[in-house]
Order: sequence, then C-alpha cells, then structure tokens
Amino acid sequence: MLELVAHIGLPPALLPVVRSIPFGKGIAGETVVRNGPVTICNLQTDASGIAKPGAKQTGVGGALSVPIRKAGVVVGTLGIGTSRQHEYSAEETAKLESAAGLIAEIL
Repeated sequence: MLELVAHIGLPPALLPVVRSIPFGKGIAGETVVRNGPVTICNLQTDASGIAKPGAKQTGVGGALSVPIRKAGVVVGTLGIGTSRQHEYSAEETAKLESAAGLIAEIL
C-alpha cells in the first residue's frame, strides 16, 4: 500500500481518495507493479484503465510517475502532472527518475 506523504496542488476534496493507494491501482500503484515509469498523455481522455476514476478531478492533462527505489526495492513513487495534454520525453522521464533517486538517498 502506498501512503501519500507530500503533495503540491492536489484539490483538498481529492486527498481522502489518494491518501492510500493499493499496489496496482491508479498511476502510482501501477508504477510500483511495473517497477518503472507510467505516463499518460491526457488523463482527461485516457481510456487505458490505469488511472482511478477520481483522477480526472485533479484537472491534470499529462501525468508521469516513476518509482523511488532504495537498494533496488521500490519504496514509493514520485509523480508530476501538467494542466494540459503532454507527452513526456525520455529526457523528462530521466530527470524525474533522477529526482526520485535523490529522494531515495534521504530515506
């Protein structure tokens, strides 16, 4: 189970929904299962089934989530989103993975 420990910009009404996310559920939960990045170009129109139904309430267009690994084990996820449709590049994904690595160092 993933537990939300920090956020910026999530609507208050959505916090109870995302405080605890089971592995395999939603973008963050799927990131854990895949042990790799999960990206959605437009969360508002996505039909992949990865995002939880309440995710559209965030107003996010493009979303990217990467695993936070400590000693090779996924201990959390780091996610970002934009207010518009966005296809994340390999460079953007690598930068977010680098940030996740820095977070892992202080855990």
